[in-house]
Amino acid sequence: MVTNFFQSKEFKRLIILIVIAAMLYAIRDMLNLVLIMFIFTFLMNQLQKFITKRLDKIVKINPRIIVAILYIAFVTCFVLVIIKYLPVIIEQVNQLIAQVKLFYAQPQDNEIVNYIITMTKDMDITKYLDQGVGIVVQYATNIGKVGIQVFIALILSLFILLEKERIIRFTSQFQDSKASAIYEELAYFGRKFVNSFGKVIEAQFVIAVVNCILSVIALWFMGFPQLLGLGIMIFLLGLIPVAGVVISLFPLCTIAYSIGGFMHVIYILIFIAIIHALESYVLNPKLMSAKTNLPIFYTFIVLIFSEHFMGIWGLIIGIPIFMFLLDVLEVENKDIGGH
Repeated sequence: MVTNFFQSKEFKRLIILIVIAAMLYAIRDMLNLVLIMFIFTFLMNQLQKFITKRLDKIVKINPRIIVAILYIAFVTCFVLVIIKYLPVIIEQVNQLIAQVKLFYAQPQDNEIVNYIITMTKDMDITKYLDQGVGIVVQYATNIGKVGIQVFIALILSLFILLEKERIIRFTSQFQDSKASAIYEELAYFGRKFVNSFGKVIEAQFVIAVVNCILSVIALWFMGFPQLLGLGIMIFLLGLIPVAGVVISLFPLCTIAYSIGGFMHVIYILIFIAIIHALESYVLNPKLMSAKTNLPIFYTFIVLIFSEHFMGIWGLIIGIPIFMFLLDVLEVENKDIGGH
């Protein structure tokens, strides 16, 4: 029985998965580049397919032309944001941090608010705000290094999409080679990775963009300051499933109380509840299958461990990696229907 296990396909897949994990650990200094490249490639490929499918009804356009236009548009917007808006965003983010920390440092007239501030001090919320937003500012101020990584990732992902068919044809030649057994297992993991990790990342980005746009519009109507900084914060936190909504409540409620008292806090809570309902009952069912709808307990456990081992990246890719492992293990969550 033991011999059969060592000769089984499952054991071979386990060994290959361990080898892949070891290789990723060996190139951990390049993981930022690898992750950015994969995310760019996957999202741009999905966007290209979406546009091509709709344009085909009107006029046939070579997908490569659409890919080139998408990348030119993205690079143009990216450069404009860096030149025109990056200093403003950094200044507004710093102002937001200062405003939130000042609010927590000064005693308020209301006893309930003071009690909540005491509780949040015990939880050390400002520490998490400093760490999270501080990393964003650090990346923004160190734009040279980040810019090079993004540029290289963009170039590599562009070449991948422009030569997608050729890459597939070349790679498929390994199927008839002496490495066919390894090729089959890598192809299996590749399909699982794209169908689970990729789909969840896509859903997280779409949800984050929708949340950001709706939130900025609502905050603008409510008279919130530093909308650019808040928009960036909401988008980045929106990439973190469930926990991002909870974390964003603290600075939003703090600013809401500062500019409009308890009524503005209630407005924010109602708005966040509406956004969460939209995400749970409209966006999630359309973007992800039911099996990816994890219980909140599992979501937080995965986020805690992934943040511990992978840092900020772990908050973004922890859930997609967990979904990939569930897919490999063929775990079906048929009983999960919603929150």
